[in-house]
Amino acid sequence: MRHLIAILTLGLATLAGAARAAPPIAFVHVNVVPLATEGVLPDQTVVVAEGRIQAVGKDVAIPAGATVIDGHGKAWLSPGLADMHVHSDTRTDMSVYLAHGVTSVLNMGEASNSFVGRTKVKANRAEIPSPHVYTALRIDGSPRYGGLVVTTPDEVRSAVRLAKANGHDFIKVYNDLAPAVFDALVDETRLQNLPIVGHGVTSVGLRKQLAAGQLMVAHAEEFLYTVFDIDTAKDENAAPDDAQIPAVVDLVKRSGAFVTADLATYAAIARQWGQPAVVQAYLRAPESRYVSPQDRIGWKLAGYDGRSGSLDKRLAFLGRFVKALSDAGVPLITGTDAPAIPGMAPGFSLHDDMERLVAAGLSRQQVLAAASRAPGEMVARAFRGQTPFGTVAPGSRADLVLSAANPLDGLATLRQPLGVMAGGRWYGREELQPLLEGVVRRYKEAGFPGEARP
Repeated sequence: MRHLIAILTLGLATLAGAARAAPPIAFVHVNVVPLATEGVLPDQTVVVAEGRIQAVGKDVAIPAGATVIDGHGKAWLSPGLADMHVHSDTRTDMSVYLAHGVTSVLNMGEASNSFVGRTKVKANRAEIPSPHVYTALRIDGSPRYGGLVVTTPDEVRSAVRLAKANGHDFIKVYNDLAPAVFDALVDETRLQNLPIVGHGVTSVGLRKQLAAGQLMVAHAEEFLYTVFDIDTAKDENAAPDDAQIPAVVDLVKRSGAFVTADLATYAAIARQWGQPAVVQAYLRAPESRYVSPQDRIGWKLAGYDGRSGSLDKRLAFLGRFVKALSDAGVPLITGTDAPAIPGMAPGFSLHDDMERLVAAGLSRQQVLAAASRAPGEMVARAFRGQTPFGTVAPGSRADLVLSAANPLDGLATLRQPLGVMAGGRWYGREELQPLLEGVVRRYKEAGFPGEARP
């Protein structure tokens, strides 16, 4: 393995520039997990140039001057991972995501103008260590959740146009929009080609939202609030009866919407519900060193630990619901709400979510698809003409993870990648670890060491 890692570092000095200025890269003797098809393609050559995968096969010619990364038949190449629900908008967080094999993120609200206008542009040109970034502007009908407030059809039309002008890709709907405002939103987003993603709107309901073409539901638990019939007279945290699942699955299936399968996020909330000691444990965990000081303070003040009752029944129900969605062919995508939820550290949380989905009964192939191919399919449906991503196939954006074992045999191998490629730029393991160390050092130099204990 030491020899393999040494080979993987070959040519890093020539890869320091942006992807389009770099020479071609050829991965040779790698076992490919394509996700475009099931299973593994053994002993393949994968050629990357100009930020895209150019060729995949056994008898692929290696371009002159290409940097060669030799897997010796002992490494697996799979698509980069996607966290399609984050609340990160700093370059430090982007470094942490990248070091964990996350090559696409969707910021679901509150991204700063500087991040959208500057960092996002550089990230999407592969000029800085970062996943490819998508952003959504969050809009709401009241100020109680801190979002952009729109209360009339004219206001929401203006908000959509401003989102377009400021470089956002999606509009995220939140809980308190009025029905007439939502209707105007639907019309304007179609005109501006800014698809709707997000929550169930209380006064509208997901049934009508999906019928109106909402592309993605941001949490599986959103169905608890505006679709499932729940008797909360005796227990405010009661779970629905499983007999309701088939009809709701059919509703989602017919709509074609994508659903964010965020089981790890809900599990983290359920674990800390009424349990202050759990929040302290999150803050002492090793991964908390990579969480910004502001977000660690947010974890302390989130308030879940002051709630009463238990979410365990709902968590178990959501596992069965997500499994039923998957069995029916509803397109699931991964998303974690990191780092807004205590315990959800950037990068780490996506791997936790993947493990939770396996525990819910999904196959590793299905989970990997939810973390790569399905996000690519969602973006492809939303925007024609963009470079596809999420598969190891010719024409796809060169977002790749090289691992020491087959992820279809165990997803844990993806937690410690041998290397990551984002937008055609290659980062070997010896570059990824300094990225993480740099994040910790920056926080310490600012006087905010992590709360982790040895």
